[in-house]
Amino acid sequence: MFAQKEALIRLLHDNDPETVRLVKEQLAAGGEEKIPELQELMRVDDECVSSHAREVLTTISGRSAEEEFSLLCHFFGDGADLEQACWALARAMEPGACILPYEHKLNNWGRQFLVKISGAVSNRERVLILSQFLSEELEFRGNSENYYCERNSLLSQVIKTRSGIPITLTLLYMMVGSRAAMKIEGINLPGHFIARHGEVFFDPFHRGRILARRDVEGILLRQGLELKDCHLQPATHRQMLVRMLANLYYVYDLHGNCEKRERVRHWMQALKCCAE
Repeated sequence: MFAQKEALIRLLHDNDPETVRLVKEQLAAGGEEKIPELQELMRVDDECVSSHAREVLTTISGRSAEEEFSLLCHFFGDGADLEQACWALARAMEPGACILPYEHKLNNWGRQFLVKISGAVSNRERVLILSQFLSEELEFRGNSENYYCERNSLLSQVIKTRSGIPITLTLLYMMVGSRAAMKIEGINLPGHFIARHGEVFFDPFHRGRILARRDVEGILLRQGLELKDCHLQPATHRQMLVRMLANLYYVYDLHGNCEKRERVRHWMQALKCCAE
């Protein structure tokens, strides 16, 4: 084992970049079985070697996360766990990222919110308190300046930057609310995504603004559509995941990232097959 480790160190120090590339490819091809070996190399007091080992570990982690999310898409039903799907998507698109701190933040915000609504007596009051907490205290906002950006569709990045697009901000409101037994549903309007708690509709992208029916009619009118009752039906978890992936597909297509676009297309096709 020692001799193999020394041989790998020499190869990763080779002056020929092609040799180094091939060694790293072979290590990555070994998959998770190579992780202990790579962790040993990470502990070597040599920045060049540890850096190469770190890159290979990230590659292996990314491939594993992609496979995990792909499998999830093949079996993701209407009532499946959307929050876990969001974390799985973040791991697939951000190889090596640690998700646990963001989950801890959500849990902490949920506990804080539970205290805040202890005296609330109506759905409207609960929505106002939640919106004030998330948009004013925690400063979450709609990212209208850089709307078509990958970060806006990844829950971990939304939490980190405190900004997102309508569907991911709605998800955030749903997740914080659920930790305080407040049921929030997503409403999959054409051209926009809003939320509902009981009879109260509101818009997380615009700081949780409460919407009257005429406001919702105005959203559809901008799409040249007339509001119908079917537009106000809660979105299933599968529909929400499909829309998140569709947003990512558009972003990657817009920016010419063909590799990520095709990866997302594959996941969308898996979700489509799951529904059939």
